[in-house]
Parts: sequence; C-alpha cells; structure tokens
Amino acid sequence: MLIAAKSKTDIDAFKAMLSSEFEMKDLGAAKKILEMEIWRDKNAGLLYVSQKKYIEKLLQSFQMENSKLVSTPLAIHFKLDVSTLPSTDEENEYMNTIPYSSVVGSLMYAMVCTRPDLAHAVSVVSRFMSNPGKAH
Repeated sequence: MLIAAKSKTDIDAFKAMLSSEFEMKDLGAAKKILEMEIWRDKNAGLLYVSQKKYIEKLLQSFQMENSKLVSTPLAIHFKLDVSTLPSTDEENEYMNTIPYSSVVGSLMYAMVCTRPDLAHAVSVVSRFMSNPGKAH
C-alpha cells in the first residue's frame, strides 16, 4: 500500500491506525510502484512520478524502439476513419499478426497513470480495436 499525505505526522498516525488492526511491514519511502518511478524534491515540496522505463520496455516489446519521435501524440493531419480499415484479405491477414489491442491497452495504462496527454490519441486509436488497419 502506498501512503501519501501533506505531513509526516499524518502518515505516522495513519500507519499507527493500520498497524493496530493489521500486521504490516513498513518498507520506507516508495521508489517504484506499478511500473511507476517515484521521487520527490523535499525542498520544493514536489512529488514526481514517471513511467519512462515502462514506456521504454513497451517500445522494446513491440519492436518500436527505433520509431520516429514526434512532438505530439496525434498530429492534426492524421485522419483515422473507416476509409483506413483493411479492405483486402491480405490486409486482414497482415493486421492479424499485429498485437494492436495489446499496444492500445498498454498505452491506456500509461495514459491513466502518468500521461494524460495521450488521452485523445488513445481514444482515437481505440475505436479501431476490433478491425485495425495499417494506418492505425
């Protein structure tokens, strides 16, 4: 369980309450949880959360680590609609070899945890989960 509060006093009180009811082990300050790296700047009072390693592993597992970088998740010139659906048996067979729904699901996880800027792009590509085309 990850506990966060404005003050150490609040954290200590919460941990005391939990330990009076449950057996627990204090692992100290969290550095990583659920594929998210956590660090904080005590002086500035800031907490940082990153999924850089998760994204790198994701790119590697889908053989996309050498993909071209872009400045925005889905540029306005990309038009994904039904006209880009597979129209031949060859295109359908090819798309059956692509783990499209796994990629979209992995992006959804990153979006929910640390990358809200991906929301629109993930929303658009998720519309084609049942029948993705090469453009998707």
